[in-house]
Amino acid sequence: FSIHGTVHIVINNQIGFTTSTKSDSRSTYYPTDVAKMVNAPILHVNGDDPEAVVFVANLALEYRLRFRKDIVIDLVCYRRRGHNEADEPSLTQPNMYQAITSKLTTRELYGNKLVEQQVLSQQAAEAAIESYKQKMAEGKPLLKILDVNSIPANFQVDWSIYKNRHWMDVTDTTFKQQTFSHLAQQLLTLPKGFLVHDRLSKVLKARQQMINEERPIDWGFAENMAYATLLSEGFDVRLTGQDSGRGTFSHRHAVYHDQSTDNTCWTWKPLSHLQIDKPVREGKSIGNITITDSLLSEEAVLAFEYGYATSDPEVLNIWEAQFGDFANGAQVVIDQFISSGEQKWGRLSGLVLFLPHGYEGMGAEHSSARLERYLQLCAQHNMQICIPSTPAQIYHLLRRQMIRHYRKPLITFTPKSLLRHPAVVSSLDELCHGSFQPVLDDPFYQNEPIEVKQDITRVILCSGKVYYDLLEVCQENDDLRKHIVLVRIEQLYPFPKQQMNAILDEYPNMNDLVWCQEEPLNQGAWDSIKHRFRSYEVQHNMMCVSRPSSAAAAVGSFKAHKKEQQTLVNEALGLMKQENVTRSIT
Repeated sequence: FSIHGTVHIVINNQIGFTTSTKSDSRSTYYPTDVAKMVNAPILHVNGDDPEAVVFVANLALEYRLRFRKDIVIDLVCYRRRGHNEADEPSLTQPNMYQAITSKLTTRELYGNKLVEQQVLSQQAAEAAIESYKQKMAEGKPLLKILDVNSIPANFQVDWSIYKNRHWMDVTDTTFKQQTFSHLAQQLLTLPKGFLVHDRLSKVLKARQQMINEERPIDWGFAENMAYATLLSEGFDVRLTGQDSGRGTFSHRHAVYHDQSTDNTCWTWKPLSHLQIDKPVREGKSIGNITITDSLLSEEAVLAFEYGYATSDPEVLNIWEAQFGDFANGAQVVIDQFISSGEQKWGRLSGLVLFLPHGYEGMGAEHSSARLERYLQLCAQHNMQICIPSTPAQIYHLLRRQMIRHYRKPLITFTPKSLLRHPAVVSSLDELCHGSFQPVLDDPFYQNEPIEVKQDITRVILCSGKVYYDLLEVCQENDDLRKHIVLVRIEQLYPFPKQQMNAILDEYPNMNDLVWCQEEPLNQGAWDSIKHRFRSYEVQHNMMCVSRPSSAAAAVGSFKAHKKEQQTLVNEALGLMKQENVTRSIT
């Protein structure tokens, strides 16, 4: 996270209103005293002395360039009009504003000084003021405009190819299987003398079997291969989070730690040592990867990653929450920057958020990434909200994020227990030759003729982990399988209406259309997407099956959780009296 020093400028305008005394707002004499804990120099300067301000600014910049360390400027000044012209600051700061009212302005003080020192004549000073006013009246620039052509090419980034794009633009995320296997093998190669943990050794052996097509590919390996293939195509990858190297649930293993006592700090990042015979993407050398286990400050880290993502469109920039629930500590960054930065400032960003999400009986603070909050922020195609449910889906989703000339934040709700679920696997062919599908039809019926699909009377739409809970019951009951299909919506925004309609039209005798979610009724996706189904409500029995509305995200008892989950699944499948069903979309 180092940027080798920052010049911090505090505009100390003393506009505290009811916190106008130091004791109301801080325990230190200066507001900049907090910088003492990092031994940063602090320069206090009078805002009424422009020459001193310029001197201090130059000194701070030279210090930062020479020592590559932080330095702080405390610009002590004031606001003559309070917060704005309509404000009356003397109501709470009478003595201060009596002094300000009787005081000459900064311009007047400095102008008088220059005249006294005979640097300017009185007439020249007045002419400069009139020239300034004239420029303002004519709408002319007051400062010299920076010539973009004077900026060195290595500091310029071309974002033009990412503007005015559509999320449905066709993107080829396939990858040559021979090169895929070559890269995959390198991820399993260890340096001489490196001793891996017994559990990691088993993971590496399993991944070798995946390369050999002796077993299907799991989530962790598919994710690593998404990074490897993108690196081989010249994209950089940056992954930060509180457990990003290992993964919160020990699924990723992108960083290996030597277990011998002689090398206590020896780590190996195989993704940093990839080699290819020739560039996969013409004109691009192999990319760089940064994997950092960050501190427990969601707001600080996510804010840094947002800034990083706005600086370079060719970096797959990922921030992973330890649990999706913890992202609420960074809500200001999500609201003020990620969701609205493009509309407010025209700044594009391809930042990716990984938010582990799913109801597994771990209580209110470890169950929900608050899907409803992100969906509420969605408009004008400002973000992408995806819940991939297979290794192939996360693989192609990450590749699509970089290969497609479309840079929008990608909020990804990732699994927890599904990371090791025996059904959550994909084939090598699906990774090398597939693509990300915004909607997944039921694989049991996907390739069946229309005659067979005519028997389907109930279509259950869902996203994420609950699909596998529903699938488990369906596989135990052949009668259910004859008239029920499970359709997964893997991208909730921008909503893939065209793809969803195409799949639903395959079931002409559908009577019941069910949206099933694990979250309580007042949470989850239902409130944000229910209007998408209005055209089906007239002819079909449309309903939402969920947990009852709740103030907390989840119950604290594992026993109560299991009972709720069983009830929810049975209601969705029509196996019991439907108590937690909402039948009206409006």
